[in-house]
Amino acid sequence: MNTTAMSPLTPLGFAPDLKNATLDPLNETACENWKEIHHLVFHVANICFAVGLVIPTTLNLHMILLRGLLTIGCALFIIWATLYRCALDIMIWNSVFLVVNLLHFIYLVYKRRPIKIEKELSSLYKRMFEPLHVPPELFQRLTGQFCNIQTLKTGQAYAAEDKTSVDERLSILLKGKMKVSYRGHFLHNIYPCAFIDSPEFRSTQMNRGEKFQVTIIADDNCKFLCWSRERLTYFLESEPFLYEIFKYLIGKDITNKLYSLNDPTLNDKASKKIDRQPSLCSQLSVMQMRNSMASTSDSEDGLQMFLRGTSSASSLRNNQQEFYNAYGVSRLQHDVFC
Repeated sequence: MNTTAMSPLTPLGFAPDLKNATLDPLNETACENWKEIHHLVFHVANICFAVGLVIPTTLNLHMILLRGLLTIGCALFIIWATLYRCALDIMIWNSVFLVVNLLHFIYLVYKRRPIKIEKELSSLYKRMFEPLHVPPELFQRLTGQFCNIQTLKTGQAYAAEDKTSVDERLSILLKGKMKVSYRGHFLHNIYPCAFIDSPEFRSTQMNRGEKFQVTIIADDNCKFLCWSRERLTYFLESEPFLYEIFKYLIGKDITNKLYSLNDPTLNDKASKKIDRQPSLCSQLSVMQMRNSMASTSDSEDGLQMFLRGTSSASSLRNNQQEFYNAYGVSRLQHDVFC
């Protein structure tokens, strides 16, 4: 007996194929026949994406290469969607991606542009700032906004004792030679790539309105880089890295000036040789100086004890006393040596 139920609406002699009816929806979604391969432009675009994503991050220019390849890939996708697929949505999305990646690429290339340092400042950068890993763009900001290059002829004074204010500027000698004296007594020379007024800058950071206690005169035709002290201080407060660099450079410069008292005839060649030493403080036994100062309440006696240990007292006593009176070592010892 046939148990199949026939609908009253089904024509006689017709029986539905239930097996085929259940498989038709599956056949519609199955990939029985792959579509033809897309155009070569499509595949080149994807190759650009793949290469960009596998560039190692250890490569110096990996971000620039990544953005460049993404830009090329998006451009090829736009060509493929426009000429071979006529797909408006694909073209619009890749146009957006193209603009974003292109802007990033231009910005990265702009950041990598070579920084041109002025010829007059190149030796200063290479000798003082480049060894401390100061980026060229940061040095350019430091020397390009609130400073200028000034000159002095032989015999002209940079500062006169008890007359010139210490609050106005901070300078580095670029060319020539200057001599520093106190009440007519010679103290030491200043050579290129050295601060001219570092002791005054450090000793008067908390005391405004003071005057130079030394006279600084150009011994040759001199050229120096001069910062506005107030604007420089404000700039360094916004650049912590550069602030620490200046603290180190000024401290080292003051140490060199102390050392030059032992050898007032120290020339520029010898000064450069000392400047290249890896540890100037170890050569000067600054720890011994600090301990000598700490062992007595009179910092002048401590300084004399240290200097007597490095040279004969008879040849140094006058220079020691004059340097102490001129620069106020008691105020500097905490900042420079401690």
